[in-house]
Amino acid sequence: MVHAFIMVKTAAGESERLVEAIREVGEVAEAHIVAGAWDIIVEVDAEEVYNVLKVASSEVQGLQGVNDTKTYIAMD
Repeated sequence: MVHAFIMVKTAAGESERLVEAIREVGEVAEAHIVAGAWDIIVEVDAEEVYNVLKVASSEVQGLQGVNDTKTYIAMD
């Protein structure tokens, strides 16, 4: 099992709509709007690293209003 975090920057006023859409993605365990450099933190549990890549690049980055993402793979 691969555990990862995807940090998401959104366009102004899009965080609430996007967090709901992101929560619908199959491998997403949790998604939260946060204060700081990023707007949303997404927690992903997937079978393989490839699945994390698919969630980040296709599912999350493919949503209109997502400006940037950064993915961190948990090492423990």
